[in-house]
Amino acid sequence: MIAAKCGHNQASFSHSRPMTLTFEDFPPGPFGSFGPRHVSRDEIIAFASEFDPQPMHVDEDAAKQSMLKGLSGSGWHLCSVMMRMMFDGFIGRTASLGSPGVNEVRWLSPLRPDDALTLDVEVLEARVSRSRPSTGIVTFKCSVRNAAGERLCEMVSPIIVERRGEAG
Repeated sequence: MIAAKCGHNQASFSHSRPMTLTFEDFPPGPFGSFGPRHVSRDEIIAFASEFDPQPMHVDEDAAKQSMLKGLSGSGWHLCSVMMRMMFDGFIGRTASLGSPGVNEVRWLSPLRPDDALTLDVEVLEARVSRSRPSTGIVTFKCSVRNAAGERLCEMVSPIIVERRGEAG
């Protein structure tokens, strides 16, 4: 199980978290920052060994010869960490009904061993659903940066959220 290999504490997840945030809590503009979340060398190698075993993610010697000039985490690992940070930061207490997909993902700089990651969240758009007026569609731009402030990844994705009075 990858969570155990990556040292993630599953006890921090709770199905009983109260859903307190609704559509009305997400006006366009900056929403918040969450973290830090540290990523270890062992976590990078464990994730990549199972899901993206390219040499620059699993072999330090080969990684030094790559265009990234050193061991780097898979972009998919970075997206997975971002999703966990989103959940822990706000989605876990949001009346979310899921997402219709991801509009955009960009990997801007490599994830390195021992990076301390911060998630910055902005609401780009919030609109009431035409087909389901009891819900709204909130489009988020999520950016992950390291402790030096270097942006590593950006994602734009809509989430379907219940409107106040409809959440239950």
